[in-house]
Amino acid sequence: MSDRPILHEYAPSGNCYKIRLTAAFLGVALDRREYDIMKGETRTPEFMTSVNANGRIPVLQISDKFLPESNAACFWLADGTHLVPDDRFARADMLRWMFWEQYNHEPNVATLRFWMGWVGGANLTDVQRALLPGKIEAGKAALALMDEHLAKHDWLAGGALSLADIALYAYTHVAEESGFFALADYPAVQRWLARIEAEPGYVAMGA
Repeated sequence: MSDRPILHEYAPSGNCYKIRLTAAFLGVALDRREYDIMKGETRTPEFMTSVNANGRIPVLQISDKFLPESNAACFWLADGTHLVPDDRFARADMLRWMFWEQYNHEPNVATLRFWMGWVGGANLTDVQRALLPGKIEAGKAALALMDEHLAKHDWLAGGALSLADIALYAYTHVAEESGFFALADYPAVQRWLARIEAEPGYVAMGA
């Protein structure tokens, strides 16, 4: 077995991509194991027994240990590197944006991308259809909040590229795929996306 960390993933997922992008910026090689979530491959007894009892990916495997949750996996990779600020407040601010991403951004921007691109608008349940207006409004509010902050700062926390930027880049740069968001409405976000893509080591989601 390779000594490299193993990423259990579904490649089109932004949560999986943020781990690959963190590793790329750090020059860390990962082994990758792909699962088709649309076929329920993470819900099998074997997966839930040996990889993640929660039946979800990504999971970063470090030797015989398994670390679910994308932002935790990113932090394991980046702890002690330039992607985690040395300053105590900046480090906490980085975590604030990462928590916010999972609570305010991902449940709206990412969920709508999945619903429209994978489930399909015609196949949404009545409950999902009822949730659409609220999720669209909340997604736009999240992007607007980012735009307001990034109009005054090049990076989200600490004055340099950090895990906060990587965590939020993953689903922001594909936000338009749902059909509900236009990144042209958020010019500071667009400039920030370009800054990330210009950083040494950057890899695209499909790479």
